[in-house]
Amino acid sequence: MTIRDIQYQLAALTAENDKGADALFTAEVKLAEAEHELDLVEQRAFIKAQGTVADRTALAKLESADARLQRDLRKAEANRIRMKIKSLETNIMAVATQAKLIQAETRL
Repeated sequence: MTIRDIQYQLAALTAENDKGADALFTAEVKLAEAEHELDLVEQRAFIKAQGTVADRTALAKLESADARLQRDLRKAEANRIRMKIKSLETNIMAVATQAKLIQAETRL
């Protein structure tokens, strides 16, 4: 592996990491919207349900199950992006370490 190869790798990893920040923001906005939708659906269902508080809570949870699933999927998406960003950062550090080792070898 040459210094030029490492430079290309670092540039590619950095560019991908930069995209990750935008993707994470978009995913977090979608997550906030899904949480908002879940709250609305659940509260509306609770208000219109009849019976004891426990009955109304159970019915509201049943009625909001689809919204809860969407929220959970948005959470999973945001978490996946966070993991990818961490992986990219780890790879950047590994490639940078390789560059330092090669640089040290060339000085000898």
